[in-house]
Amino acid sequence: MTASVSVSATTRPPHEIRALHTADTVTVYQAYTPSLGLPAARDGRFPAAWKRDRMTWIKPSFLWMMYRCGWGTKEGQETVLAIEITREGFDWALAHAELSHYQAGVHPDRATWQRDLRRAPARVQWDPERDLHLNRLPHRSLQLGLAGEASRRYADEWTVAVHDVTPLAREIHARVRAGATREASALLPAESPYPLPDGTPLPVPTTA
Repeated sequence: MTASVSVSATTRPPHEIRALHTADTVTVYQAYTPSLGLPAARDGRFPAAWKRDRMTWIKPSFLWMMYRCGWGTKEGQETVLAIEITREGFDWALAHAELSHYQAGVHPDRATWQRDLRRAPARVQWDPERDLHLNRLPHRSLQLGLAGEASRRYADEWTVAVHDVTPLAREIHARVRAGATREASALLPAESPYPLPDGTPLPVPTTA
């Protein structure tokens, strides 16, 4: 699950999906309470208590997840999960996604965007990527919100495996705090640009 990867601020497209992926799967991250996260990791699927009628946000960036959950220390986010889902499902969600915010130049008008957003089973949000110290980087990281059909399919059809990566998060965080950034970087998941299927547009705003 890990390999050496540079996390320095390099010249990258302002909006690019970077993820740990194989020919069949893509890994996304979420953080939950132990009461939800531990059974999911144990059974390899989300338990019945996981609410399939709510919007859920998945993150292909490990470091953005660390920023969001505070390395697994924030209340309600103590268990960090790496969820392998099918590329087919991930691609479907992107193909049916709408931007989470109105963008002039992308949408014809605000009313059209609001109508499309209500109908869309997925939504895309772009937030500044983070480095090992969780500082902002100049390029953006994808957050993919799943609702309705997408949320149910994510939990019950697309999920291939669920891994508890809380120990990994704690080990990397400990090395960062000790100033061992090279060693911490070597433990990061090997995220690389994710290739979209031909003809699938990536929803991006006109400005960063």
